[in-house]
Amino acid sequence: MVDSILPGINPRKPALLSSPVKAWTLLLLVFLAVHFAALFTPSLLDDADATHANAAQHMAASGDWVTLYVNGIRYLEKPPLPYWMVAIDYHIFGYNVFATHLPMTLGVLACAVLAWLWARRAYGDRAAFYAALATLTSFGVFLWTRFFIPESILTFFIGLALYCFLIGLEDRKPARICLMYAALAIAVLAKGLIAPVFFLAAVIPYLFVTGEWRKWRQLRIFTGLLLFLAIAAPWHILAGLRNPDLGHPVGNVPTPGHVHGFFYFYFINEHVLRFLGKRYPHDYNKQPFWIFWLGQLVWFFPWSLYFPVALRRAWRNRRLAWADVRYNASDTLHFLDARSTAMEAASMAARVRFRARTGLLLALYAAFILLFFAISTNQEYYTWPAYLPLLILTAGALGAIEEAPEAGRWLNAKSKWLTGAHAAFAVVGIAAAIGLASGLWASRNLPYVSDIGTLLAHRGVADYSLATSHFFDLTGPSFAALRLPAALAAVTLLVGPLVAWLLRKRGHSFESTVSVAFTAAVFLIAAHIAFVRFEPLLSSRAMADTINRLASPDDQLMLYGDPPDGSSVVFYTHRQALLVNGRTSSMIWGSCYTDAPHIFLDDKDLIAMWGNGPRKFLFVPGDHHDHVEALLDGRLVKLQELSHNTLYTDRPL
Repeated sequence: MVDSILPGINPRKPALLSSPVKAWTLLLLVFLAVHFAALFTPSLLDDADATHANAAQHMAASGDWVTLYVNGIRYLEKPPLPYWMVAIDYHIFGYNVFATHLPMTLGVLACAVLAWLWARRAYGDRAAFYAALATLTSFGVFLWTRFFIPESILTFFIGLALYCFLIGLEDRKPARICLMYAALAIAVLAKGLIAPVFFLAAVIPYLFVTGEWRKWRQLRIFTGLLLFLAIAAPWHILAGLRNPDLGHPVGNVPTPGHVHGFFYFYFINEHVLRFLGKRYPHDYNKQPFWIFWLGQLVWFFPWSLYFPVALRRAWRNRRLAWADVRYNASDTLHFLDARSTAMEAASMAARVRFRARTGLLLALYAAFILLFFAISTNQEYYTWPAYLPLLILTAGALGAIEEAPEAGRWLNAKSKWLTGAHAAFAVVGIAAAIGLASGLWASRNLPYVSDIGTLLAHRGVADYSLATSHFFDLTGPSFAALRLPAALAAVTLLVGPLVAWLLRKRGHSFESTVSVAFTAAVFLIAAHIAFVRFEPLLSSRAMADTINRLASPDDQLMLYGDPPDGSSVVFYTHRQALLVNGRTSSMIWGSCYTDAPHIFLDDKDLIAMWGNGPRKFLFVPGDHHDHVEALLDGRLVKLQELSHNTLYTDRPL
């Protein structure tokens, strides 16, 4: 029985796991192929990606490391750490997509390393390898690092804080407790107050359930809080001093000359009111309840295949795990036998306790995050921090099952729960391959079209406020632009799951699990190739290149409508844009400061300026195309049309 419940003592170990060097050689190859290679394409995307890049670009160019600006307007919504990292990258690598996304991609690698370290101590080498591999090949981890959001950085630092908390108490190492406070402070600088909320939501119930609250002195609360504030507070204080209240703001809606400063906007509007769904402006969405929970299975795929067997194992072992969670000196007696010393027995007891407490802490952490965002406003990627704990728990359960004895009551590698999961994966893979093959066949006689945006349906799911809205715009003819990635994905989904299922049936558990991961890795490579084909729809880089080729330094750039729709044009032209009817979304609060540049125009201003003074370049999203055509009838010179966007100038070239 001992062999089945202790991590890392089963002698049956695959050759790949014989040393960390071998394991990490393969893991790094997966990281390079899936994540690092994707850093160079496509160009920065309109909306959040290029908007955040504009803030980092201004920081790098101006040297103002306190207040974020987008197109010359205060951007007080976000904490600074991701922008500091990207601004430093810009000084090293220049203003490009590689430099922009590098910190997020390194955050993924850091999460994989942390998952490996934590799972190795708690569950053993096999689980450690699976945890790191799952982090690198889960769909959600890949998908939500395609644009500039700080979730991978946040996830790593909260995870590091939790790991240091656990090992600091278990090993009685004060330095690790100090590192816990430092990591948590850095997490605050990455994403805000959500970091300590998530941390405490896991730690407080953990302390009471385990009885570890009696060790509160080991947490060094006073000195730890001083360290936390020394790291997290200075930027917040400086940002508040540099961006005070202006005029006499009333309520939560700013007006020119009367606007709440940083402290109210950042802490109340962006944290409290966003959670309650009352933030102004209301430029965010909430997924339907069932879509939110179904989405989690997709973001964890393919490792969500193992959720049922992991949950079944947790339920069957619940009493044993619960007994192991709470420290009891008599636990050592269960491990005493003629082959071990008292010290070895005590070490085994400590390892079993650490494994059980890891399960408790990570389960509390993940459950709170999922429930929090099920209630609050949300985007698909908000649950990113829950990926790390759930993947570690799943890897731990899977590793233990594969290493369990074939006799007895333990779930083992021959369990129908595992073979059933692989059979389901094979069925899904075959169905997906047939669907992709059908799309390829239907588009076989269509010419290749470089601008896939002209082939999409533009169904406007959730008014494009969700990160995955454009996925629902795919049509049969759009496969003409996706032949290579669709073919690669079809072959991968047809072959990979079947190979994994056959290996599982023949008793090659490790090879089967790795085959699932490799299937996901190749599929993600195909997905990235497809993602690059969407660049004309998602990025306006080509229009920025046109402006850079034709414009003189005195010419003016104008964006019509919501500024994020053309944010990549601003980034790649390095020009401040005049915004026509653009006092929207993230521009509203900053535009109410009296020192904001006079860049906000209305239709009357556009009519008066068009054709006068320096040449104008006007970027118009598809939603406003007909209106602008009617407004400036006969005075528009069309330069370029890209998917649903159009670039005009006010006079012939």
